[in-house]
Amino acid sequence: MDIEQRQAELIDHFVKQASNQKGAALGSVIVEATSQPSLFAFSEILAVPNIAEFEGTENSKYLDMLRLFAHGTWSDYKNNAGHLPQLVPDQVLKLKQLTVLTLAETNKVLPYDELMEELDVTNVRELEDFLINECMYTGIVRGKLDQLRRCFEVQFAAGRDLRPGQLGSMIQTLSNWLTTSDNLLISIQEKIKWADTMNEMDKKHRKDLEEKVEEAKKSLSHKADVDCRGHEEIYSEPGGVMDYEEDRGRPKRCRRRHPLS
Repeated sequence: MDIEQRQAELIDHFVKQASNQKGAALGSVIVEATSQPSLFAFSEILAVPNIAEFEGTENSKYLDMLRLFAHGTWSDYKNNAGHLPQLVPDQVLKLKQLTVLTLAETNKVLPYDELMEELDVTNVRELEDFLINECMYTGIVRGKLDQLRRCFEVQFAAGRDLRPGQLGSMIQTLSNWLTTSDNLLISIQEKIKWADTMNEMDKKHRKDLEEKVEEAKKSLSHKADVDCRGHEEIYSEPGGVMDYEEDRGRPKRCRRRHPLS
């Protein structure tokens, strides 16, 4: 069973539980849900009307705790521990896992020093064991531990529940991305059209050049034929050009001398 399917089943289970409980019993459901090792999304449970009724009552601390697991971090808990129920070990582990997801939302390279501070971890070995055993093996993150650079390179991180007001910002971000994509598509189409036009012009230029070459060849061939026929006519005409051997065979005339008177 994959993580998403398991999460969906757990969410459905706890939503039904929360819908059928009130008061302290409902508080116990919240503790159980936030301790569940395979559950990392809580917005559906937070939306149950019975839980919303905790607002302003003596049980409101359970509502605040559920909000913490939906949107908060380990540092948020430490800053507000006096107003929240004390966490059990499974909840501490879960909140630290969620803290890693929150950090991975905005930065895909997480320095060890920052992680150790946010998770209250005292040394690198403990931090790497936590990232490997409690984060990567559970499937909520994938990445590479870079001991040389002392950082965790995030390749994938599961998403957390949207914080109040975050949906509008996300819609705006997606809208901006869509506009940028549309503009890029238009630019690509224009470049393709320009390339097609240049290709057609190149083909026409090649055709014109080939036609001119053929015309030049025909013109040269015709001129050569004319010159050849002209020479043949000259040599074939009677009296046109006297054969040299014939000229040598003719007797030469003698000029008779006359005596002086």
